[in-house]
Amino acid sequence: MTEIRSILVTGCSSGIGAHCATALRRDGWRVFATARRGEDIAALEEKGLEAFYLDYREPESIESVFNAVAACTGGRLDALFNNGAYSQPGAVEDLPVEALREQFEANVFGWHDLTRRVVPLMRRQGHGRIVQCSSILGLVPMRWRGAYNASKHALEALNLTMRMELKGSGIHVSMIEPGPIESKIALNALAYVEKFIDTKESVHREAYERQLARLKQGGVRSRTKLGPDAVYSVLKHALEASVPRPHYLVTRPAKIGATMKRLLPARLFYDLLSRQD
Repeated sequence: MTEIRSILVTGCSSGIGAHCATALRRDGWRVFATARRGEDIAALEEKGLEAFYLDYREPESIESVFNAVAACTGGRLDALFNNGAYSQPGAVEDLPVEALREQFEANVFGWHDLTRRVVPLMRRQGHGRIVQCSSILGLVPMRWRGAYNASKHALEALNLTMRMELKGSGIHVSMIEPGPIESKIALNALAYVEKFIDTKESVHREAYERQLARLKQGGVRSRTKLGPDAVYSVLKHALEASVPRPHYLVTRPAKIGATMKRLLPARLFYDLLSRQD
């Protein structure tokens, strides 16, 4: 009898996390899904998922969900998919340190805390998959997204180093850089602009007005934006391939951006990026 594989998926209230958690359960995985709001946890449970509260900015919630999942599985876990995150918009010169610190708590430090708790389980069982949902912005920065860019650059460096250090352990680490995917991340970013950025007094006021209008419409409208099923396709490969890749670029813009960075002179490359709004 084949043992059911188990996975912990974070950030499952909507978008990539919600789709992947549901698809994994459909494909035979035992899925532990997390969200921050009670109504989202209830919705996940209605879909047959085992759901828990997790906020990466709260270390006690990280410890709690890890202990709960370990208790459910008898101290085993086949895979971890870190996905929950948010984007803090704003020009770098307008970012208070508190905004940057909160961005890193949610997008880097919390992920690292949960990952470190999972690794010993995987070492004991001799296998495991750790997949981090990063961003093409972790490789190719864009204006007005400095905090988010920085968090994803840090995530890339930290986890690719861990990938090398875990070589031979049976634990594989992969990074997914999706690019534009249908989700609520742009709409959710509005609250963080209002919380931390004084847009009216900034020298970038006009740029903020354009950006805010776009965020209220759900972000950049693009024919190249894909659904979360595109992310699930590469997640399956990262979880099931005998030799998973270190990087998975999903959308056409992500692939083009990575190729341009590799081929173009740095000055030209960053000049082209600076023209994007």
